[in-house]
Amino acid sequence: MSMLTPPGMGGKYRVTGTAYPRMSRKRSRRRIVLAVLGSVLALALVGYGALQLIDVFRGDGPKRNTAAGAKDCPTKSPEAAAKQGAPAAASTASAPAKPAVVLPQPGTITVNVYNATPRAGLAKAVGDELAKRGFVIGSVGNAPADFDKKVPGTGILLGSPTTDKAVFAVLGTQLPGTTQQTDARETADVDLILGDAFKELSTKEDADKALALLANPVPAPAKNC
Repeated sequence: MSMLTPPGMGGKYRVTGTAYPRMSRKRSRRRIVLAVLGSVLALALVGYGALQLIDVFRGDGPKRNTAAGAKDCPTKSPEAAAKQGAPAAASTASAPAKPAVVLPQPGTITVNVYNATPRAGLAKAVGDELAKRGFVIGSVGNAPADFDKKVPGTGILLGSPTTDKAVFAVLGTQLPGTTQQTDARETADVDLILGDAFKELSTKEDADKALALLANPVPAPAKNC
């Protein structure tokens, strides 16, 4: 046996000359296992990516919440909406229109016109114009001492505690900007006390439009839920 012969190989392999026998190493099981696991993981990732692409093209991906801004509108299930939607639509279609508000006619309203300003003849001029528009004119003259030169605004409508608010509203269409007050009277007449800011009555056209709106108020728009 030569001194160059590897230990344990006996005489099976002999080294002759300058050539050495080439020995192959056994493959490590650890490397084989890692390679298999890597292949499985790669296949899983490829499959997941394919599923995501399929969902995108089919439109099954996550949907945006388009109702995020409608905070004031409660969300109903499709079943509840179907149950409530049809009867509501039917009742809306068949429901009669609301009747117009019944307002007192100018001929049923007695107005006392008082002048609380330094302008002479103002009460008579306003009283005459209101009479042309159908109001019943009572007393005309200077304002009582409690109001004389003490009304900075357009005017004051003064009535009894039982005076219908609609009476104030109808008379107010002729003179926007007035305030409403009550006193201890028991009669149905209303005082119109003209203040320093008064310039003139509304035009008859504008007053008629205001009366029409009082009789047929425009409903508020419904929320789109």
